[in-house]
Parts: sequence; structure tokens; C-alpha cells
Amino acid sequence: MIRKAQMADVAAIAATYTQLLEHEACQGSHSNWRLNIYPTAASAKQAVLAGQMYVMESEGGICASMVLNNHQAEEYAAMPWQYPAAAEQVLVIHTLCIPPSQSGKGLASQMLNFAKAFARDSGCQVIRLDTYAHNEPAKSLYQKHGFRIVGYAPSLLQGLIPEEQVFLEYALPRPENC
Repeated sequence: MIRKAQMADVAAIAATYTQLLEHEACQGSHSNWRLNIYPTAASAKQAVLAGQMYVMESEGGICASMVLNNHQAEEYAAMPWQYPAAAEQVLVIHTLCIPPSQSGKGLASQMLNFAKAFARDSGCQVIRLDTYAHNEPAKSLYQKHGFRIVGYAPSLLQGLIPEEQVFLEYALPRPENC
């Protein structure tokens, strides 16, 4: 079940971040996120308070999370988007996290399908996102789901972590009566 997160979920969301980042510290990083810098319980709490955090819950608790909103970082303005849209018609996916203990179960695909339905229901025309340019598993996942790469740019993740990001977009199918 995917639902809007509640304050009671913050510790569990943060635990998934920690699990992922500790795994990457030992196995090599795909995300370029940093333990105790980003993402953290504080960033999860901020997203929950804004009503923008969504979680997948199973019998064992929170097994995936993501932030959905219309916020496009300033680097988005320089991208050659193929599908122009007003800011309020763009859904942006942030901080999609599947901890290693849950990988390989199709949870990321379920989260992306939820985001697509959420975008359609919200009247959005386009979904955009960015990820670490060297995060090959994420780039492959997004492209498998119909996202196309529009460009690369250097940035400071959350104003703290220097990285090169790749920007992707997905155009939502137009209703048949348009």
C-alpha cells in the first residue's frame, strides 16, 4: 500500500535512508547521498510536514519512500525540456528510496507507477526528476519506465553535496478527448 506519510513514519523512513547509506558505504555508492547529511530524519520530517512524502507500507513496515511536489531546483531552468509545461503542471519526484533489504522486489516500479497516477490525478502534464549522473541503476529504471534523459549539469545536492546530475522527464499521456 502506498500512502501519504505521517509524522509517526519519520523514524522508519530515516531508517531506510540509513540502511541504504550504510550499505553503499560498504558496497560502493550509486546515490551520492551522504549518511547524516542527506537524506536524514530532518529532511523526511520536513517533507511529511509539507504533505509531500509518500511511503509504501508492507507487513514489515515502511519499505519505500519518495517526495512528490512541484519544486524544480534552479538547475531545471537550464534544461532543454522536450515537454514544456507550467510549473504547477509539472510533478517532480525527489528522494525515491528503496533500502537494500527490499531491492529486487519491483518496489521502485510500483512507486513510479503511483507517481504517474498521482500526476494524472493532479492535472500534471509532465513528470521530471534528477539523480546522480553516475547512478546507472536509477537511470536504467527511469528509462525503462519511459523517462528520457534531457541533460546533465553540475549542482550542489541540497546545497551541500557537489555532484553532476542527470535530468529526466516523462510526458503523461493526454486524455483521449483532448
